[in-house]
Amino acid sequence: MIRLSREQILMLHHQLIERYGGSHGIRDEGMLDSALSAPFQSFGETDFYPTTQEKAVRLAYGLVMNHPFHDGNKRIGALAMLTMLDLNHISLKTNSAELTEVFLQLASGVLKEKDLLAWVLSKMQ
Repeated sequence: MIRLSREQILMLHHQLIERYGGSHGIRDEGMLDSALSAPFQSFGETDFYPTTQEKAVRLAYGLVMNHPFHDGNKRIGALAMLTMLDLNHISLKTNSAELTEVFLQLASGVLKEKDLLAWVLSKMQ
């Protein structure tokens, strides 16, 4: 499975801010590290998030809810999830309006991590 490095997440975030606006920079290094490591946690030989979809969703959830950047946390969460899925040959059938709505609901607490996973699974091509 291909995963995104910290450097790749930072590069993607920089590109998002350049393109769509907002403030550059990390607000909380610890929260960023937590978001990036959480999908790959395990106990013994058992992964807490065994599938690529679960790992990508956990990455997105952590980036949105941990709020590690000054700006663009929902955007980087969505882009990181889509990129990780794409790198692992998983495509979703959705559009930007639907994706935006899902991530706004996630950030506001209307959707939970399990709801995002269910949405991803329902949108797989």
